[in-house]
Amino acid sequence: MTQYLVSIDLGTTNSVLAYAAPGGAVQLFEIEQLSAPGEVASAKLLPSSRYHPAAGEIADGDLALPWAQPSVEGAPAGAVIGRLARQLGGQVPGRLVSSAKSWLSHTGVDRMAPILPWGAADDVARVSPVAASASYLAHLRAAWNTRFPAAPLELQQLVLTIPASFDEGARALTLEAARMAGLPALRLLEEPQAALYDWLYRHRATLAQELADARLVLVADVGGGTTDFTLVKVEMADGAPQLTRIGVGNHLILGGDNMDLALAHLAEQRLATPAADAPPQRLSAARLAQLTERCRAAKEALLAHDAPEQVNVTLLGAGARLIGGSRSVVLTRADVERIVLDGFFPLNATQEPAQAKRGGIVEFGLPYASDPAVTRHLASFLRQHAAAARHALGLPDDGRLPVPDTLLLNGGVFRAARLSERLAATLGAWRGQPVRVLHNDDPDVAVARGGVAYALGKQGLAPTIAGGSARSYWLLLDNARAPGVTRRAVCLLPRGAASGQEVRLAERSFALRLGRPVRFHIATTLADAVPPQAGDVADLAPDELSALPAIATVLRDSSDAGARKEITVQLAAALTEVGTLEVHCEADGQRWQLEFQLREHGEANDDAGAGSAAESATDPALPARLPEALDKIDRIFGSRAQQVDVKEVRQLRSQLEHLLTSRERWTTPLLRSLFDALMERAKGRRRSPEHERVWLNLAGYCLRPGFGHPLDAWRIGQLWAIFDTGVQHHKDSQVCAEWWTLWRRVAGGLPPPAQLRLLDDFAFNLQADAGERGRRPATLVNGSEEDMLRLGASLERIPSAYKAEIGNWMVGELPKAKNLASQTRYLWALGRVGARRPFHGSAHDVAPVEAVEQWLQAVMQLDWRKVEPAGFAAAHLARMTGDRSRDINDALRAEVQRRLESAGAPPSWPAMVREVVQLDQASEQRMLGEALPPGLKLLS
Repeated sequence: MTQYLVSIDLGTTNSVLAYAAPGGAVQLFEIEQLSAPGEVASAKLLPSSRYHPAAGEIADGDLALPWAQPSVEGAPAGAVIGRLARQLGGQVPGRLVSSAKSWLSHTGVDRMAPILPWGAADDVARVSPVAASASYLAHLRAAWNTRFPAAPLELQQLVLTIPASFDEGARALTLEAARMAGLPALRLLEEPQAALYDWLYRHRATLAQELADARLVLVADVGGGTTDFTLVKVEMADGAPQLTRIGVGNHLILGGDNMDLALAHLAEQRLATPAADAPPQRLSAARLAQLTERCRAAKEALLAHDAPEQVNVTLLGAGARLIGGSRSVVLTRADVERIVLDGFFPLNATQEPAQAKRGGIVEFGLPYASDPAVTRHLASFLRQHAAAARHALGLPDDGRLPVPDTLLLNGGVFRAARLSERLAATLGAWRGQPVRVLHNDDPDVAVARGGVAYALGKQGLAPTIAGGSARSYWLLLDNARAPGVTRRAVCLLPRGAASGQEVRLAERSFALRLGRPVRFHIATTLADAVPPQAGDVADLAPDELSALPAIATVLRDSSDAGARKEITVQLAAALTEVGTLEVHCEADGQRWQLEFQLREHGEANDDAGAGSAAESATDPALPARLPEALDKIDRIFGSRAQQVDVKEVRQLRSQLEHLLTSRERWTTPLLRSLFDALMERAKGRRRSPEHERVWLNLAGYCLRPGFGHPLDAWRIGQLWAIFDTGVQHHKDSQVCAEWWTLWRRVAGGLPPPAQLRLLDDFAFNLQADAGERGRRPATLVNGSEEDMLRLGASLERIPSAYKAEIGNWMVGELPKAKNLASQTRYLWALGRVGARRPFHGSAHDVAPVEAVEQWLQAVMQLDWRKVEPAGFAAAHLARMTGDRSRDINDALRAEVQRRLESAGAPPSWPAMVREVVQLDQASEQRMLGEALPPGLKLLS
C-alpha cells in the first residue's frame, strides 16, 4: 500500500490538509464540503465552523455529502461543517460553533464539556471544544478516505500542527480530539516551525544564498485565534545553513477573531439608534457573534490591495423578518486602519512591553489577551529571549533590545499587505535598518504544507530545524503559589532536550507512599538565560513560570496492590516523539507513568483565571508543636479506648489553638495535615454528640474551600464516602447544623454529581410537604432554613437551569421573610446563586441572564438604605464580566449602579457593576460566608 505523508493544520478559522506521495511533490488536498444546501464543492480551506440547525431548518437531503456523516462521541449529529456552516452562522444567531481551537487552551472551563456555542439558547445542541475539533478532523478523514479508499488517512504518516505556545494540557486535548476522530497515531508540530519548513522546502535548491546574511529569523504567526512568536538561529556550517529554534512565546489568545470583534463593536455602535435620553441597546451575544462573522468579511475586503473606500455590513433580522428586519452600517477603510492597523499593530517606537492590566476585549467567554497590541507583545517576547537573541546575532549586552534581521510572516491576518508592511516597518525602526522579509506566497496554507516538508525532513529529503524542547520543565518543590513569591524547583527536562530522549534525575530521590495518590506540580520556563541541566535546583521568579495541569497517579506495588509502604523513587522525563511531556516514577525495577489531569474541577473558571488557588504565600514549615496537636486529635478520636470526658472533647479546638496559634492563622498545609489526621480517625466521631459536632466542625474548617492544595481532590473523595451514612446523632440539632456546614465549606471541591446529590437534600428540607416528610430517608439529615440557604448558594457546579429554579423560589420566598435577618439570608443566597462570576464553578453554568434580570427587578423593590443586603446582592447579580452572554443589559446595570451610589454603598460595589474588577477581600469573604485560609486567594 502506498503510504502518503500527510499534514493537517487544524486552525482556529480554517483547517487545511496537505500531502505528498512517495517521491512526489507537496500538494494541497481539495476538501469537499457543503457550499449551499444540497450543493457540494471542493476547496483548499475547510472553515473550522459547526452550525447546529434548528429542527426542520434544513432538509436531511440537503445535508448529504459523498460519505455518511462521521460519528464523533459528544458531537451532535446533523451539524453542518465548513463553508456553509460559516455562511449560516452569519445569517442566524446563536447556532454557530467557532474558534474551538482557542477554547482548547482555555483552562477556565471544562474543555470536554458541551459548552459551545457559548451563550446559546437552551434549545440549541451543544458540543465540547474537544468534540468540535474532533468533528473537523473526522470530516477531513472522511473526505480523504472517500478520495483514497485504498490508503485510509489513519494509516498514513500524519503530522498535526499546533501553536508553539500550547501547553501540555492543550496538546493532550488536541491528541484526544484526533483520537476521537479516528486518528490515534500522529506527530505534533509547532505551527511557526511548520511555516518556516514550508519556506525552507520551497527554497531548498538555493538555501545557502537565500540565508547567507541571516543570523536570526523571527517567525510571527498571527492567525484567527492566536499569536505565536518563534526565534530560529541561523549558522553556516560547511557552506550550508544550520537552523536551530531557540525561543517560543507565551500563549496569546490574540488574532483575527479579536480584530473582527473590535470592528463588530464599532458596527454595533452605529447600528444602535436609541432615543436621545436612552443608552444604546447592546446586541445579544448570539447577535453579536452573527455581526462578527459579517465584519470578518468586511475586514478582509477593506485590507485587500484593491480595497474599496467602504463596505456595507448587514445584520439580518430573525425569523419571518429575516430580510425586512435587517439593518446595515458602513465600515470604511479609515475605520479598519484606525482599529486594526493602529490598534493591533501600533508602531510602538519606544518598544513598550505588553500591558498586563485588564483592558482587552472580552467576549464569548474567551480570555482574550488583555493588551491587543501585537507589537507590544512582540517587544515583550524579544526582551524575554534577549540573551539568546544577542548570542545569535553576535551582539554585546548593551541593554538595547536585540532585533532579528530576518522575518517570516504567517497566518491569515498577514494576507493583508498593510499589516505585513506595518510589522516589518516596526521591526526595521527598532533595528535601525530594514529587516529582510521572507516571502510567504500563501499564509493560509503554509503551515499545512510545512508539516509535509517536516515529514520529508525526517526522511532526510528536506532541510530541517533543530532545537528540541522549546521550554524547560520544572518540578515545583514548595506549595507557595501566591503572586510574587519565588518558587523552589528542580529541573525535570531542560530546554533543548531532544524528542524521544529520556532524561533521568539520577541525583534526586523522592519519598512516596504506595497505595495513596501522589501529585506533582510542574511548570515551564521559556527563556532561561543559560539552559539548566536535568536535576538542577533553582529559585524561579513567578513571572518566569507557566503552570501545567497537575500530574498524578496512585502508585501500587505489583506484588501487593494493597501495600502502603513508603518507597524511594527517582523521576525520568522525556519529550515524546509526538511532542508531549512524559514523566515516570521508578523504584526497584518498577515503573509508573504520571498523567496530566485535564478535567480536574479545581481548574481556573473565569475570564482571567478565576478560581485558581494560591497557597500559603510563604510556605512556612509546619509548626513545631504539630505532633502534640495530632496527639490531641488521636486522644479524642483515635481507636484506643481512652477515658475522655465531654468537657475535653468540647475543648479540643481551643487546645489546638493553644498549641498552633489562633485558627484564623492556620496555613493551608497545616489545615490539610489536621484534616488528614481527622479523616484517619473518622469512625471516632460517632462516640457521642459532642464528638460528632467537633469532628464535623474541624474537618470542614480544615478542608475549606475543598481545593487549592495538592491531593485535595483525593481528600474530597475520602470525605464524600461518608455522605450516604449521614450522622449518628441525627436528633441533635447542632450535629445536623455542623453536617451541613461541613458540606457548604468544602463545596468548591465537590464534582457536579456530588453537588446534585446535595441539591436533592436541599430541596427536600426546604420544600417537602407533610406527606413527603413521612417517607423521609433514614440517612437524610435535617437542615434548617439558614443551613439550606447557605448550602444551596454554594452549589456552583449544578446546571444553570437548576440555579434558575432555586433563584425563582428564593424570590418567591423573599416577601414572606419575617424579619431583616431572614431577608438577609435570602438576599445573600440569591446573590450567590445568580452571581455573574462564580468562585469555583464553570462560567457556562451561571444562572441565565433572563432569570437574573427578573430577580434584580424584585430586589429593586426594596429600600437599599434600610435593607443593605439588597444592594450587596444586586451588585453581584449585576457584576460586569465582559462576556455579554453572562452580563445583564446595560440599562438595568446603569440603574443598579445609580441605586448603589445613591444608597451610599461601599465604592467597591458600584465599581464591580461598572467595570471588570477583582473582588476586594471584604466582598470576597462576605460572599463566601467565611474567610479563606491565609494566603489562599481565589482570583474571582
